[in-house]
Amino acid sequence: MEILPEFKMLGLSDDTLEALREKGFTTPTEIQKLCIPLLLEEGTEVIGQAQTGTGKTAAFGLPIIETLDGDGSLGALILCPTRELAIQVAEEIRSLEGRKKLVVEPVYGGASIENQIKKLKKGVDVVVGTPGRILDHIRRKTIRLDGLRFCVLDEADEMLDMGFIEDIEAILAETPENKRMLMFSATMPEMVLSIAEKFMHDYKLIRTEKKDTSNKMTRQIAYIVKESEKLEALTRIIDSEVGFYGVIFCRTKIQCEEIANRLQSRGYGAAALHGDLSQREREAILKAVKEHRTEILVATDVASRGLDIQELSHVINFSVPEDPEIYIHRVGRTGRAGHEGIAITLCGPRETRRLSFIERTTSSDIVRLEVPTIKQVLAAKREKISTDIKDKLAQEPKKEYLVLAMEALEDSKDPLSAFACLLQALYGDQLNEKLYTEISVGKDGRRQERKDRKDSGRKDEELTRIFIARGRRDGITKRSLVNILCDQVGIRDQDLNHIEVMDDFSFVSTPEGVAKKILKYFSVPKGKGKPIATRAKDERFAGVRGGRDNFKKRKRWSDEFQPYGRDIRDGEDEGFRMPEKRRKEKGRKKRK
Repeated sequence: MEILPEFKMLGLSDDTLEALREKGFTTPTEIQKLCIPLLLEEGTEVIGQAQTGTGKTAAFGLPIIETLDGDGSLGALILCPTRELAIQVAEEIRSLEGRKKLVVEPVYGGASIENQIKKLKKGVDVVVGTPGRILDHIRRKTIRLDGLRFCVLDEADEMLDMGFIEDIEAILAETPENKRMLMFSATMPEMVLSIAEKFMHDYKLIRTEKKDTSNKMTRQIAYIVKESEKLEALTRIIDSEVGFYGVIFCRTKIQCEEIANRLQSRGYGAAALHGDLSQREREAILKAVKEHRTEILVATDVASRGLDIQELSHVINFSVPEDPEIYIHRVGRTGRAGHEGIAITLCGPRETRRLSFIERTTSSDIVRLEVPTIKQVLAAKREKISTDIKDKLAQEPKKEYLVLAMEALEDSKDPLSAFACLLQALYGDQLNEKLYTEISVGKDGRRQERKDRKDSGRKDEELTRIFIARGRRDGITKRSLVNILCDQVGIRDQDLNHIEVMDDFSFVSTPEGVAKKILKYFSVPKGKGKPIATRAKDERFAGVRGGRDNFKKRKRWSDEFQPYGRDIRDGEDEGFRMPEKRRKEKGRKKRK
């Protein structure tokens, strides 16, 4: 019987077909059918556009394997946007090489450059790397491109979005004229085509048909909640689900770090994955997640590129993604290998239009649900604890523990109370409803938000304005001020309103009881200097009511207050910038 006849028709050798069979391949994907025959022809250059997860790596990797001699001279350079993707592509090519035994080396920042230089000196056939580190090696002359036959830009749109355009152009300028250039991209923006026009010859553009991108094995849910209540909603969701093992996606590194820290402080096994971590830290985190020692990974899209974590039960969007492609990429990480997955999006009232657009564009059926109530969460936790207890009681006890049990019960008149004490010691505070706070927004998020604003000021207690003798010049931002007060004083972020950070000082409004806690914490012994926090003396701050802004006629920062990692609208990982500041900056840019 002929091995993999459909792959054989593409022109692949028997050795490669055997490697594909061992790897479990059966039929080529559309991008593979279109690209492999072209790339096996001498001199052809290709731009391939296909959705994520359609087999693009094999589409360019197999022709490279077939063409290179395996003599240790660099024949193919593959550029990737992230370290994880570089590692994944290198591993994929190694797994497809069969008897060819090419030397494939991933090269990326965050790893020892000395070790990379040693490996490169020994001879490498294929280098897969990130633009910055590759350019570094080229300038050190530890990577020589004289004999290069293939140069591949994988996830080209992603690399250009990440600002690698200058590095990529500098690398391509060092490549020989007679090399073959290949570009693979999920989308085809103008910048990708401009690179093609500048550095490619008579290339062929291959586009695969856009298929139904919705994952049939993934249930898609959205909860409409205020920004300030998203973490509360998140913890309720996690606590309501059986065997939660998932990824929480964030927009920024700061948001990612903050959410992971907040979850850890509440006792969850969570870890943050973002671009500021060293390679050793990243590898340790991923190992812990894959071994189920860490069950919640909080990650940015860039850091999660190329991750291969099997059997994820959940994917959670902490905010609605900016782009439908991003949504599809995230959702596609669960519901694999015949297992049902759940994709959840926490949608702020102002994000509902974007959510509807994504639903239409991706042909997804996203069900709007109300966040589980505290009673529902506690009922789910009781059910989980009850199941856990029954599973443990079904086991045969060892003799030494039977003796201990008998001795313990001899001193106890009530076996039921003794058992309850044991459960209390095992499960601690898990069934304490005070661990949760009320959530005000359900399915009708916008209507409820308007109601909250209308009612606020009449029903909320008066707030006390606090003066804090630290400001921007001391490195204070709104985000860091909230974190300091919550972490050090032990108050809730919901109690902090109308935060203003000036150059040398800041203001925050809180209920009187919370204000006393802040003032007490930052008080100093008599004669030891001035306290950091005092009551504001300015009369315009007196009598401020919750939910109202009596200071300026502008959009309130508190309307979209995001205590857990404030989404940066400017695309920057720094503190929230007031609208006035942004307007001034725009004015300066126009004058330039």
